Amino acid sequence: MAKADGLDVDGMIEKLLEVKGSRPGRMVALPEKDVKALCLKAREIFMSQPTLLELEAPIKIVGDIHGQYFDLLRLFDYGGFPPKANYLFLGDYVDRGKQSLETICLLLAYKVKYPENFFLLRGNHESAAINRIYGFYDECKRRYSIKLWRTFTDCFNCLPVAAIVDEKIFCMHGGLSPELHDMDQIRRVQRPTDVPDAGILCDLLWSDPEREINGWADNDRGVSFTFGEDVVTEFLARHDLDLICRAHQVVEDGYEFFADRQLVTIFSAPNYCGKERQNGVEK
Repeated sequence: MAKADGLDVDGMIEKLLEVKGSRPGRMVALPEKDVKALCLKAREIFMSQPTLLELEAPIKIVGDIHGQYFDLLRLFDYGGFPPKANYLFLGDYVDRGKQSLETICLLLAYKVKYPENFFLLRGNHESAAINRIYGFYDECKRRYSIKLWRTFTDCFNCLPVAAIVDEKIFCMHGGLSPELHDMDQIRRVQRPTDVPDAGILCDLLWSDPEREINGWADNDRGVSFTFGEDVVTEFLARHDLDLICRAHQVVEDGYEFFADRQLVTIFSAPNYCGKERQNGVEK
């Protein structure tokens, strides 16, 4: 029985998986004190691991989930429940979908149980300013308390922000930054931290590739930048990398290439906001 600091992680995972096979939308009622303990333990693990993760293949890379809990369960059915496979999630676990709480609790529980095989990066929705508006705050308030939402915020403020797989695949939620010249700049990001309005951390979580431009341009989101194919090619060459793997945008088939397959966008929430999509999982 994996009991960490009075936290029964195995029991929690078992309870979260009980709804597997039942009608989508069925909720899981976990005691608030257990959810709080889970956040604190996960936060401790995030802080003990680097801001820039260095990981090894084989690992499955997963894009946005956005509170679509039953789609997350289907994704594990398809790819293998931990520890059968190693996973790297690229952020945006909460907001928009109806079951952000089950989604984030299962992901944090797997992180606590398999800290060296299961990895979670920060998305732009793992930020108080964003999830206060797009659903997670309201879900926490309705089902638990504002205090618990603050506990989640403290946990999200400690998430790593990027990963390199096999020294060749650079992964983040959003994209590149015009200020990013050296990977040590990511390693030096101090946690816990909120997501600032500008700078490297903001860009890693918010920027987007753009086919119509060269170099950098303002982003229509009103935050960060867009970058052209030339930026991707130059960045990969300078850092001796093969691929950038990111999420953050809805793409038709669950994945979409850019810049002559030098960048891939993966999005893992099917039927996102009512639109039919495939599950994006990169192997």
